[in-house]
Amino acid sequence: MKQLIDLATWNRREHFAFFSAFEEPFFGLVAPVDCTGAHAEARRLGVSFFLYYLYHAVQAANTVPELRTRIENGQVYRYDRVHASATLGRPDHTFAFSFIEQHDELAGFVAAATAEMQAVQSSTGLRLNATTARVDVLHCSAIPWVRFTGLTHARSFAHPDSCPKISFSQLYEENGRTWMNVAVNVHHALADGYHVGQFLQAFERNLKGSVPA
Repeated sequence: MKQLIDLATWNRREHFAFFSAFEEPFFGLVAPVDCTGAHAEARRLGVSFFLYYLYHAVQAANTVPELRTRIENGQVYRYDRVHASATLGRPDHTFAFSFIEQHDELAGFVAAATAEMQAVQSSTGLRLNATTARVDVLHCSAIPWVRFTGLTHARSFAHPDSCPKISFSQLYEENGRTWMNVAVNVHHALADGYHVGQFLQAFERNLKGSVPA
């Protein structure tokens, strides 16, 4: 479900008008997220760490209303829930798009993701279709081979797009803790650095809170 936002009374109406006129309205940043204990917890549960942190990232994004907000045909809508559209790899080093429905429980999310991973393995090409191109998603990608500290995205400026893009780096150890750099790119007409900070804080809390004391 989604709700139409009244632009006349929206407190971001000037921000929306200003940044929507930009050729490139997205901005992004990269920040480290503390994953200490979460990797071991995923292993204990028998869940891939990618699916484990992806679930918690989507949960975190859903707590920030601005990351559930989209521009559609010049109107602004806020979705009740957003899901993951993650790039999933194949053994031949190609990838495909996916749609992974968010669930309240980790097990439901993992089941949905596993089905999508199997579909990717039995397919070729990008799998770009009406489902994988939904707008009530977060565009997610993992780059576990690189401890990146910056990231850009290929973008078609002619194609309307307001979905946040979240990318996850290689894990690394520093000062006795485990970290992962996370790149977040959002449409500036809909969200600011404050909202990205809210997401990153919620994501880190989710990972820490998922580990038994």
